[in-house]
Amino acid sequence: MAPETGYVVGADIGGTSLRLALAGMDGNVLAKWKVSTAGIRDPQVVVRLIHEGVEDLLKQNFLPLSVLRAVAAGAPGVTDVDAGIVIATSYLMGWRNVPLRALLEARLGVPVAIENDVNTAAIAEGKIGAAKGIRDFVFLAVGTGIGAGIVLNGRLFHGMNWSAGEIGYMLVPGTSVSPVKTGEPGALESLVGGEGIKAQWQSLWSANRTKLPKDLVATQIFDHALTGEPLARTVLRKSAETLAYAIYNLAVVLNCPLFVLGGTVGMHPALWEATQEVLAHRDKRVQPKLLRSTLGPDAQVNGAIHLAIDTAVSRALSS
Repeated sequence: MAPETGYVVGADIGGTSLRLALAGMDGNVLAKWKVSTAGIRDPQVVVRLIHEGVEDLLKQNFLPLSVLRAVAAGAPGVTDVDAGIVIATSYLMGWRNVPLRALLEARLGVPVAIENDVNTAAIAEGKIGAAKGIRDFVFLAVGTGIGAGIVLNGRLFHGMNWSAGEIGYMLVPGTSVSPVKTGEPGALESLVGGEGIKAQWQSLWSANRTKLPKDLVATQIFDHALTGEPLARTVLRKSAETLAYAIYNLAVVLNCPLFVLGGTVGMHPALWEATQEVLAHRDKRVQPKLLRSTLGPDAQVNGAIHLAIDTAVSRALSS
């Protein structure tokens, strides 16, 4: 069977959920599947869940396993793409040197590709999203933490140890310069990641300063900032300033024309607008365009689909 007549599955492995999507070789999504991974740390359990999800997706569409051409998965951590090994993930999963590609290929019997989840989102933004047609751009995922998918000359840049884009550890004005222990949030992440923004709010909060509750999350804080609430605006301003410094530094080094903001926090219009405002006052020669993701939470799984298509095509050409 020619590869263009088969199907692929893209997977987005998260610390709290696993999302899969079945697509044709043209990238059109036919069905989606989701399950909770909260509290699950064993890679073998995740592999089993992916297998169950693949079978369920095929069954929903009355398709046999024989039509599956490839699977690709995005994992939340440093990933050796060539070896198919997840070197390390966040504390939510705690994986170290997991041979995920080998485990999935043994279970599914088809070619598998593994990639960092932020990088899969960058793939999707470049193929069908906000960066379509742009050869040099950076995708910034701001959620619980912060990470970047760097695309240069149309290709993902991984770095020598597969950790390019781990910008949560960047040092910019206003961040702590204390050494960071393994597994702890980096300096930038501790201010601009969702948890860092929440911590900022809690450190400034007092009943005298605001009528809002102390336990707000980042997006709620930004919602209140849009209404003009003073303390929320203070936190927004600090977050946007810090993020803008990081973007400016990346733009100086990489000379990319475009940065795409994604993730639950990064997509918030208040952060986007405030960050643009800070950037506008910097060096006019370094003024990258700042767009919000057009794919939102579907970016990772869509990127995995396109990675799976590339894997299926390259396997067909080499056989």
